[in-house]
Amino acid sequence: MQLFSSKSKVLKLKMGSPYPLGATWDGKGINFAIFSEQAEKVELCLFDKTGKKETHRIELKEQTDRVWHIYIAQLKPGQLYGYRVYGEYQPKYGQRFNPNKLLIDPYAKALLGEVSWHDAVFPYQMANTTDKAPDLKIDTQDSAPYLPKCQVINPDFDWQGDALPKTPWHKTVIYELHVKGFTQLMTDVPAKIRGTYAGLAHSSVIQYFKNLGVTTIELMPVHVFLNDRHLVDKGLTNYWGYNTINFFAPDMRYSASNDIREFKNMVKAYHDAGLEVILDVVYNHTAEGNHFGPMLSFRGIDNAAYYRLVADNPRYYMDYTGTGNTLNMMTPKVLQLVMDSLRYWVEEMHIDGFRFDLASALARELHDVDKLGAFFDIIHQDPVISQVKLIAEPWDIGEGGYQVGNFPVGWTEWNGKYRDTVRGFWKGDKGKMGELAYRLTGSSDLYQHNGRRPYASINFITVHDGFTLNDLISYNDKHNIANGENNQDGDNHNLSWNMGREGTTKSEKVLTLRRKQRKNLIATLLLSQGVPMITAGDEICRTQEGNNNAYCQDNKISWLNWRLNEEKQAFLDFTKMLLKIRKEHPIFHQRHFFQGHTVRGASAKDISWIAKNGEEMSETEWMSPDTHTIGMHLHGEALKDEDEKGNPLTDTDFVILLNADYRDVEFCMPNSLGEDFIWKMLFDTAIDKPSRRQQSKKYKAGDIYQLQSHSFVLLSKAKIRRS
Repeated sequence: MQLFSSKSKVLKLKMGSPYPLGATWDGKGINFAIFSEQAEKVELCLFDKTGKKETHRIELKEQTDRVWHIYIAQLKPGQLYGYRVYGEYQPKYGQRFNPNKLLIDPYAKALLGEVSWHDAVFPYQMANTTDKAPDLKIDTQDSAPYLPKCQVINPDFDWQGDALPKTPWHKTVIYELHVKGFTQLMTDVPAKIRGTYAGLAHSSVIQYFKNLGVTTIELMPVHVFLNDRHLVDKGLTNYWGYNTINFFAPDMRYSASNDIREFKNMVKAYHDAGLEVILDVVYNHTAEGNHFGPMLSFRGIDNAAYYRLVADNPRYYMDYTGTGNTLNMMTPKVLQLVMDSLRYWVEEMHIDGFRFDLASALARELHDVDKLGAFFDIIHQDPVISQVKLIAEPWDIGEGGYQVGNFPVGWTEWNGKYRDTVRGFWKGDKGKMGELAYRLTGSSDLYQHNGRRPYASINFITVHDGFTLNDLISYNDKHNIANGENNQDGDNHNLSWNMGREGTTKSEKVLTLRRKQRKNLIATLLLSQGVPMITAGDEICRTQEGNNNAYCQDNKISWLNWRLNEEKQAFLDFTKMLLKIRKEHPIFHQRHFFQGHTVRGASAKDISWIAKNGEEMSETEWMSPDTHTIGMHLHGEALKDEDEKGNPLTDTDFVILLNADYRDVEFCMPNSLGEDFIWKMLFDTAIDKPSRRQQSKKYKAGDIYQLQSHSFVLLSKAKIRRS
């Protein structure tokens, strides 16, 4: 690696090229290119290998279509650099240039070091920082000692024929996890790589996923992010990472080797095992915050080009994200930045898809959310990005931001209505039956109108944000004191139920009910139509001690505890069983919505809704707010689906019984086909360890199944009785 020890070292400079943006090594030298529409001058700053000493400062004199560029032949991968950008500093007009501040290249592929909180990283003088002082004086301190340095990478990597698994959407099971928290306490992983990409790539971790039965690993944000100053001052961190400052570089805090090849090796290991990797990405805002935020990158390069500013008062930022700013997706260069980032992660890092945080913010043109906005048009036309998995978090905090069901064809969505309906039903809320039927069958009311399929619905009960599954059944209220915000943070509307005692308890009555409810919720999730998403640790009864907003808890509150007692192991085994049933029976992961009538000449409707008397649900029962019990008969011969070879698929019949009532119910087994079916119980969430007699007992049409309160039962067709 050739580096430079003094500013007297002569460099061979060429004009370079405006494309590609960023710092690109071509085997002979490095081309630097950075976009700024309003800049008056741009300087490239080179640093020694420690990042502490600036060795060269070079003015970029070439500009093509607002892109400043230069080529330097002597430089090689590993070179550290940053930028200084000159222009007007008039915050009230939206201009915030300050060449005293070193800036991170938006296209940097790697960063060395972290932001150190010092007043120098702010573009204005910190004294008297109030909204009553609209023209804050420019700060002249050099921020370079306190910022990470961009690092030029060597993109060469031997993928050895790696290919994306391309698991079909309807067969997908997503597992959402945090890179550090998943392995930090996992003793099967060597201590030196716990909490890292290498730790996630360990064979024991991959085998765990395979044994569990998930297909797709969704990583919480791994783009380089910032620990907010107010959190650092409290001794906390931005653990979740939804505070991105660069959209290309993987965060090296999760790297045991401080090398981006570690991330690539992890992806390759997952693909070798047939597992997909999805990234949770945050393109709606950056870590630079509001008008009082630091100057780290975009703000100093071209504030008005990168951010949505208030039209009649551009000192302020449009904030649809709750973080202080919103990226300006209406400008071509910001759209290009996002698309280049997505394409980079697919083509160079072999990522299988993306979950877009607060995706409604990306769709806003002017003020309203526009599902046919430029961002979606570009995505659909892109031959690379359009072919990977695309998941929207279909809301932001702005007016009209809740857009569940309104994203275009080709997108799937986190179905918040699924979460709320299922939670409410099992909590015992009244009047949930009609909506529950939609949620269990893929939410056709949300997705069928524009040609989408059941797998457009990403079903979830819990995610990283909110209670864990265990806490959902253990706490009525949030307990977020550890966050240092007087329990004012986090959602108050959790649709949780503690079963009579708040938090931990020794009451066997409460614990028994909690065990049932935990099983009810996971069984509902994994046997519903659509794509299920499991939050890491829910399958082993993970608790956050009632904290429903553990975004700043980089400690045992958030880390998975892998010491499994008998109860945790039993629930893990139950989850594995459910995923095995789902995988083996196409009736639980159909590509088409149920029709509610006979299909392909079958002898019965593909789905029948059964009341406790064994007959089909009446209109009165559907509409009654006091209906808490329902049965579903799924008819396997009526599957409207085909296998990979185009042959019609069939399956056995199943009956699902759900009872959210506090009372036991005598449920009459249905005779939906006009024949004498015999049914066998596969599991009953009210029975922890079924006896041999319970396992072997058969039920025919008209028999009574003793359906306990707060229970979920799955029965399969054993055989047809013939005379």
